[in-house]
Amino acid sequence: MNHTQFLTYGLLKLLLKETINKGLKDEDQLLSSYHIKTVVFWAIQKNKQHDWCPQHFLAGFWMCFKLLLEWVYDGTCPNFFIPQNNLFLTNIHSAAQTNLFKQLYGMYEEGIECLLQRHSFRTYLTGNLLNPRLRVCSDENYLILKAEFDVKLFHEIHRNDAIHLSGLHHCYDALNTVAQLIQSSLTKYQMIVLQKCTSSILQSTAFMLQNLYSNTDSNKQVYYADKICCSMLKLATKFGFVSDTLFIAMYYYKTSRFSKALSVIKKTKVKLAQRYVIKDLNVDKENYTKAVGGQPSSKKMKKTVALHIRLECGICYINEIVPEQQSSKPSSSSLYVSPFTLLHMLEFLSSRHVDTMRAQTALDELQVLVHHDQGQLVFYSDISWEILGICQQIAGNLQAALYSYQQSLRQDPHNGIRTATRQRIQDMRSYFLTTKRHVLGDPGDLSANHREPPGPVLIPTVTHTRKIPAKMANKFNSN
Repeated sequence: MNHTQFLTYGLLKLLLKETINKGLKDEDQLLSSYHIKTVVFWAIQKNKQHDWCPQHFLAGFWMCFKLLLEWVYDGTCPNFFIPQNNLFLTNIHSAAQTNLFKQLYGMYEEGIECLLQRHSFRTYLTGNLLNPRLRVCSDENYLILKAEFDVKLFHEIHRNDAIHLSGLHHCYDALNTVAQLIQSSLTKYQMIVLQKCTSSILQSTAFMLQNLYSNTDSNKQVYYADKICCSMLKLATKFGFVSDTLFIAMYYYKTSRFSKALSVIKKTKVKLAQRYVIKDLNVDKENYTKAVGGQPSSKKMKKTVALHIRLECGICYINEIVPEQQSSKPSSSSLYVSPFTLLHMLEFLSSRHVDTMRAQTALDELQVLVHHDQGQLVFYSDISWEILGICQQIAGNLQAALYSYQQSLRQDPHNGIRTATRQRIQDMRSYFLTTKRHVLGDPGDLSANHREPPGPVLIPTVTHTRKIPAKMANKFNSN
């Protein structure tokens, strides 16, 4: 430590003695001189570009004070020599942590001038603080809440996770790049971005591989490809958002393992229902802080973030939305879907093969979500109305489906799917003319009872994927 750094430590220690711990018994004091020394060491380590000289003495002090404030807020004080050891673990938590943070935050709101309220500081600092040529970088108006910061951080990470992969060779190159970057020196924020990108690469690779081997005649190749795909999708959930488990549900549905898809959907439903989950820009700050406060950002991302699902337009995830992906492709490389909309759609589609009552319940829940959401869960309303229409059409409720498609056309074209929507409407009108049926009443009246059309799905827009060979079912069910 140079002389200025040593003076900074002395000033912080004086502040601790005369202000923070003033009037407290030794056993009631939460912060010690060792905590202060640790703060100074880490500030020096993390801010190597800061000029620790007498002219920047107060700026260095303020930098250390803000670091201390951040640590008290998070409840973590990493030991300088053994960083995994938290020096706050035994005494700074719960109510004690809250009270200490309020005390320090009150001083923070006063700015560097808080030192002038202490007589021992005032004598030495008044002249310097009144010097018009002296500028101390301490003029923040507020300290952004950690929950608000995390919301913006995860949105920024998601925005930069737009890696377009046009083939398996690109996926291979991307994974090699990830392996190289892991060995390099990355900041903690760069590492979080890399984790999310890795998750997306694994998801794209898995579906590309499944699409490649879905039409092969070799059951052995299908089996081993499926094992690899499942492993990649499960690994991806360890790095990505909590909503990324829906990729596993889509994969199980696409490969006709409907019960397993519903099992994943059930677990995902429970996770997304937690009050601390980040839904677009909305988060319950109090519950979020209680649930993950002080945890690493990577764990927060895996446990709390439920942002829109990005589906590459060049990859077939489930056949039911292929027309929408093709419609969106000229203007965008991806289709963006609310995880809550996709959750209900997958539950409806999978339940049709297992439990028709559950399928109807899922469809009802999807309808309520799309009709009554106020921008809390449905982030992109054009595709949400489209998905509702697709599910209603499959269920045979053609009038409701037509109304949903028309509503999709009235929304902002975030995903560029209007070509597919118009085609679906045209197909339905052609069907009505062919069968000499008419849509009775107002298309927006969903309360009217309509007879179920005879036979299976009336206007099949796609064909289902190749099913897993029957003799391999037992092996798959064990995975």
